[in-house]
Amino acid sequence: MVKIVTAEVRSGLIAALRERYKAGSRHQKSRILAEFVAISGYHRKSAIRILNGEGDTATYTPARGRRRVYDDAVRQALIVLWEASDRVCGKRLRALMPILLPALEHHGHLQLDPVIRDKLVSISAASMDRLLSEARTGKQGRKPRKQPSAVSKQVAIRTFADWDEPGPGYMEMDLVAHGGPTSAGSFAHTLSFTDIATGWTECVPLLMRDSSLVINGVESLAAGLPFPLQGLDADNGSEFLNQALILHCASRGLEFTRSRPYHKNDQAWIEQKNGAVVRRFVGYGRLEGVAATEALGRLYRLVRLFVNFFQPSFKLKEKVRVGSRVVKRYHPPQTPYARLLGTGVLPEPVLVRLRNIADALDPLELLGRIRQMQEELALLSQGRRPPSPSQRNGDLTSFLAGLSTAWQMGEVRPTHHSPPRPTRDWRTRKDPFESVWPTLCSWLAVTPDATAKDLLSRLQNEQPGVFPDSQLRTLQRRLREWRKETAHKLVFGVLQEGEPIG
Repeated sequence: MVKIVTAEVRSGLIAALRERYKAGSRHQKSRILAEFVAISGYHRKSAIRILNGEGDTATYTPARGRRRVYDDAVRQALIVLWEASDRVCGKRLRALMPILLPALEHHGHLQLDPVIRDKLVSISAASMDRLLSEARTGKQGRKPRKQPSAVSKQVAIRTFADWDEPGPGYMEMDLVAHGGPTSAGSFAHTLSFTDIATGWTECVPLLMRDSSLVINGVESLAAGLPFPLQGLDADNGSEFLNQALILHCASRGLEFTRSRPYHKNDQAWIEQKNGAVVRRFVGYGRLEGVAATEALGRLYRLVRLFVNFFQPSFKLKEKVRVGSRVVKRYHPPQTPYARLLGTGVLPEPVLVRLRNIADALDPLELLGRIRQMQEELALLSQGRRPPSPSQRNGDLTSFLAGLSTAWQMGEVRPTHHSPPRPTRDWRTRKDPFESVWPTLCSWLAVTPDATAKDLLSRLQNEQPGVFPDSQLRTLQRRLREWRKETAHKLVFGVLQEGEPIG
């Protein structure tokens, strides 16, 4: 029943209309009844009974809920049994109850009232979960489900299975953070895009995570693409789901969609490029400030040419489940540039311009310049000042000359080098042989070929209970250092007679 007026107003209205309704004609009763139903909110049949005076229904009485079956005593006993079962779920606890309850009673851990015991034995698994919900979460009541915002309701959802072979121009986008080991403060981000049809990838650096900068990045992307931008698909971040970007896409005729929350596979294409392009070339260091963002932009201007013209990638052709296995078949690897030429949708002037760019590009020169920019980014992420361009003039020549032996150096990307660890020159524990080391040196001067095991045995005989067998490894390390120092002195210096060794 809808509550339109208060109970007091409804009671006064009934008292005023009841006599008029009883004494009125058929037409008058119909008019009074219609007005009373509209004002009071009663059902028409209920209003007829009330105005006719059938029973004391002048005051509104809310419907009573279902009678409570399990009181607080049952709930407390159930919590004890739940804890004794190591907090299993309701279905498992229901199956365990005939075993657990008698066992606790047999060993004197639990003495229950027969009424409570009967209720515990007959309680259902769903009722157990309901009574244990507060104990499980530590909060009263069920956690409210997060409702979608008004902005997200304006953007249609597109899953990974909804693309259905689109043409060039439909792109997924994502934001990659360059905060390093911490997300505190302000740091640079990368706004990455990838085309679903061709794999063409573009990256735009952002000084910070901001929705207005995202719009600027979209405009920069649209101006530099070799094909018209048709649509964008983003995740549910606030930098994407906002009124400004929705209006921007609508004003330019772009189809704007979003993935499902907590379903990363809906954006599988861009997630793969975040690792294969952004993290591969930039790494995981922290980049902050205008200088780092500008260096990131210079790197991406080289990366877009190297990746799109000289980096073949696979594209899934079909996926078939055979029993318990999923068999995937792929198209032959192609560069995004080759796939774009194969679509046949580009006008001739654009094709000519792309072919001229491809003919003029030198992949080794591009890679050498990328390595230079990676070195600059690595220095910036460590808080160091990169060298000036004039100081890097000879680096490209040495890079091209050293390609045949670069594999011997291991990791060659400067952005993936770990910072050098400081040399450890301190002890974490006290040296157990510090007090007897002069004695050991005198023994070694007489018998320099003595082993650590012989020396430890001699110490144990002279000082019983002081040096256990577990210190043999420590003595072996000390003896190895002594032999190294002694060999160094014999080669680079002459030991004076009577000078102690070590």
